[in-house]
Amino acid sequence: MTSPMDEALLRSLTPGVLTVLVRRGADFAEAEDAVQDALVEAVRAWPADPPRDPKGWLVTVAWRKFLDAARADTARRRREDQVDEEPPPGPAPDVDDTLQLYFLCAHPSLTPASAVALTLRAVGGLTTRRIAQAYLVPEATMAQRISRAKRTVAGVRFDRPGEVATVLRVLYLVFNEGYSGDVDLAAEAIRLTRQLAARIDHPEVAGLLALMLLHHARRAARTAPDGSLVPLAEQDRGRWDTASIAEGVAVLQAALARDRLGEFQAQAAIAALHADAPRAEETDWVQIVEWYDELARLTDSPVVRLNRAVAVGEADGPRAGLAALAALDDSLPRHTAVAAYLHERDGDLALAARLYAEAAHRAPNLAERDHLTRQAARLNALRAG
Repeated sequence: MTSPMDEALLRSLTPGVLTVLVRRGADFAEAEDAVQDALVEAVRAWPADPPRDPKGWLVTVAWRKFLDAARADTARRRREDQVDEEPPPGPAPDVDDTLQLYFLCAHPSLTPASAVALTLRAVGGLTTRRIAQAYLVPEATMAQRISRAKRTVAGVRFDRPGEVATVLRVLYLVFNEGYSGDVDLAAEAIRLTRQLAARIDHPEVAGLLALMLLHHARRAARTAPDGSLVPLAEQDRGRWDTASIAEGVAVLQAALARDRLGEFQAQAAIAALHADAPRAEETDWVQIVEWYDELARLTDSPVVRLNRAVAVGEADGPRAGLAALAALDDSLPRHTAVAAYLHERDGDLALAARLYAEAAHRAPNLAERDHLTRQAARLNALRAG
């Protein structure tokens, strides 16, 4: 077995190796298969014989895997001139191709939704299930979408990069996945967004960077020593990263000054208002509701409206929040958890406890399930006492 360090290294090298194969003429789907085969070979061989140049080793093995598959395929004749182009042994160029690969995966021949799904699966390393949860669709539906995307790009030339908006959506979802568990993944999304901001003068790129910095600044306070989730209102704000907050606010203010508002800037503005409050009780919920109104206008997202219901409950009272919640589909993820919170605020502890338990049963991950289960147990203990 590889060590955790080896696994992290393999994941970090994968995008660059995939880019090399695509540049050398491999179809995307075939290149991905070859890279996966090379990774399996690395897991087997590296513990006993670690390479001096891991990326060069992966490029060489992946290219050989690709050529082996090409020779056995009916398209062999079209690729015979590639057989002699195997990269020579020696160090591979130390170039970070990850951001370029994001753009290549966001190919114009794909719809934005398909491009995002393909990139998250092939480059971000997210499972089909996690991507489906992010899009609020069944796993089987997402699997079909990814398969169709692979078939669409099979045989096309990757000489036209995709849209910035699609790449931003991918980076945002990768960050969200990392923020909910894998810190390295969140940091990688921030690193790539910094690179993009340095290359492209775009207010939404700046908005996304600000949003990531402001959320990541709270990372240390989001979990207790036992690994349990700590709600925003209960977090130790002294553990927040003030340097990241200051940078995020500065980046956001510069973006907003350009008067080209987008959804990432609006989300960052909400995060900045939370970061600006010395105590949870001092949060400017009225302004947060106003920003959610802007965000709902920009996105028409049911998730945005769900979060807005929470903000309305804080600004105007829990019954106002429940009224806003009643307009939403109760099958929406986390709808039941929000209802439990607002009913608790309204004093109906029995109903809130039941809803917390129901929400725990539907929770998408173990940490959230444990948190909601503890909330239900806390209210039941209060009622019994």
